Amino acid sequence: MTKRKTNLIQITREGGAEDDGEPLNLGTRVRELRKARGWTLERAARQAGLARSTLSKIENDQMSPTYEALKKLAVGLEISVPQLFTAPRQGQINGRMDVTAAGEGAPFATATYEHSLLAGSLQQKAMMPYTTRVRARSIDEFDGWVRHDGEEFLYVLTGVIMVYSEFYAPVELRRGDSAYYDAAMGHNVISTSPEDATILWVTALR
Repeated sequence: MTKRKTNLIQITREGGAEDDGEPLNLGTRVRELRKARGWTLERAARQAGLARSTLSKIENDQMSPTYEALKKLAVGLEISVPQLFTAPRQGQINGRMDVTAAGEGAPFATATYEHSLLAGSLQQKAMMPYTTRVRARSIDEFDGWVRHDGEEFLYVLTGVIMVYSEFYAPVELRRGDSAYYDAAMGHNVISTSPEDATILWVTALR
């Protein structure tokens, strides 16, 4: 987590949450979902694989869409069909899911770490998960402390690491060990095992 870590954190800043709400008008719901994403009618129609005129009629309650059209809308808006008829209590988009197959995370390398970003297709999320290969072997390899907004959870997948932090003594963590800390506190991680350690990091964005 070198100075470039700030760029990694900035990849995803906006949060989303699962929520339920009260049933509402379909046309109004679709329009609100589209506008929440900042999409034009043309872009939303393209995402859903529908004609612009069809989507316009749906939003203006000028037609009742078939179930096939509803499925296309749900896929395009990244929600489930039932959620087309249910508004979230806090106006947030819900019902999303992203699967990252092993080895398919987006790479992001620094001088001390090799990150693999997970759930990369989700543009609004409250957490940023990623796995990291820890190449650093000494605290001297870092250009000062890393610190950024939010809170962070660290879980050791393989190897042994040493967690250095601004206000605590260094802590050794092995496979299965974890740590949760305020990311605004200076922190760095090195591998103390013969091989590069690997860890799962989850940063709560705020």
